[in-house]
Amino acid sequence: MDSNHGWPEPIIRVQSLSESGTETIPTRYIKPPSDRPSIEASSYTLSIPVIDLSAMSKEEMASAVSAACREWGFFQVVNHGVRPELVRHGQEIWRGFFHLPIEEKQRYANSPTTYEGYGSRLGVEKGASLDWGDYYFLHVLPSCLKNHEKWPALPPDLRDITDEYSRELLNLCGRVMEAMSFGLGLDPTRLQESFGGTEVGACLRVNYYPKCPQPELTLGLSSHSDPGGMTVLLVDNHVRGLQVRKGSDWVTVEPIRDAFILNVGDQIQSLFPFCQVLSNAIYKSVEHRVMVNAANERLSMAFFYNPKADLPLSPIRELITPDRPALYKPMSFNEYRLYIRQRGPRGKSQVESLKTSQ
Repeated sequence: MDSNHGWPEPIIRVQSLSESGTETIPTRYIKPPSDRPSIEASSYTLSIPVIDLSAMSKEEMASAVSAACREWGFFQVVNHGVRPELVRHGQEIWRGFFHLPIEEKQRYANSPTTYEGYGSRLGVEKGASLDWGDYYFLHVLPSCLKNHEKWPALPPDLRDITDEYSRELLNLCGRVMEAMSFGLGLDPTRLQESFGGTEVGACLRVNYYPKCPQPELTLGLSSHSDPGGMTVLLVDNHVRGLQVRKGSDWVTVEPIRDAFILNVGDQIQSLFPFCQVLSNAIYKSVEHRVMVNAANERLSMAFFYNPKADLPLSPIRELITPDRPALYKPMSFNEYRLYIRQRGPRGKSQVESLKTSQ
């Protein structure tokens, strides 16, 4: 049996490194100077939009969501309809999992074939730079991929809470998809139809970023854009970490208690024709990265809402014009996901490499 579970090298849990008391991080985690977080970047004063979903009509919500997707590709939602008690319980119970003994967590060690389970690296390139974080990845939809036996059995109510949490986020994603579509002048169901209607995919990755003795040298998650359709992120409300690229700057997101951070993924970007002149009139996936902290651990829960896995995606035909041609060649999410999994996080280079020549 492969003791590495299919990974090119033995897996070292970042939490174990953190708890060892080391004062320096291994060389594999040190980023090139140009990729390291800086004081200037973390103090940049712009902020992503915040949208209060309780105070808006459908038209107002569509306008606000569409503007945020065009300008930033990221926004926070408050008063979103998901019970605060459920949100907080979800965070607490997953933090409890990462605080279990390593032997219990190792029962769910993942492989690069599906990434499902307990993991500590993305990408399979031998000798690649590593990120300062562990994670747990699981499938929610389609039902044929969802397997509770691959979800942690401890803490005892983790599976039930994660199920309820996922159902609530699926509902929220449906509302936001309608707003995105309506904001482009399309039928509210058009984006959902492009994703495969009711046959969408969904998965959850819970990220655990342990304390780091040299946070200025590394990242919890390297710069990347999300490969799926849309991401709904729940972060610790007392520890900053997420940074979003805005032009040539990095903007640190200020967390809001019980809020969700939403962002456009590569699959939604691929649905829109694009040319430089009209770049402000489409939704684009945006680079982001995660800083780590010397004083505090940090946990985040990323819920990925994705197209039907084997459905070839191409730009929405109603939006293609002679001045706005299709930019991306058709590719299914399964094909794109495999491409990403082999390479790991690499800024926007992944999706940009798939452009058709014009």
